[in-house]
Amino acid sequence: MSTIVKFFAAPDDASASLALRSGPGRAFESLSFGNFDPEEAVVEWECLLAGGFEELVEAGEPRIVAGQDGDGGVVFALSPRLSTALADSTPTGLSDAAASWVRLRAEDGEVIGAEIADAIVGGLAALVSGARRQNQGVYCWVA
Repeated sequence: MSTIVKFFAAPDDASASLALRSGPGRAFESLSFGNFDPEEAVVEWECLLAGGFEELVEAGEPRIVAGQDGDGGVVFALSPRLSTALADSTPTGLSDAAASWVRLRAEDGEVIGAEIADAIVGGLAALVSGARRQNQGVYCWVA
């Protein structure tokens, strides 16, 4: 799998959708990663941090704001529930969630290193915390 994943903060869906063609660029604070399925990951992180897969399905999360899944790039929003869970988690809680995510991915044959998982989950929590202070949402651009 060769995927570019950028999580970024934006003031609203319309602003975030502008990232569809070439990514968030310098206009938005962002984190860059690669080689994992971010839509699947945010669902797993939300389940690990906040519980309740059924609520995600009912809410239609993650919510696509631009593009079509599987047809080029896509921009989707992190759910308010995941954002709250990330922002409110302790460093230990984030590390535990990252370790659980590594185990979940390993069960499906996907190898994600523990240090990388910690960096992704911890970095995303910091991005969410900063975005919330500026009354912004967090989105993900995938190419």
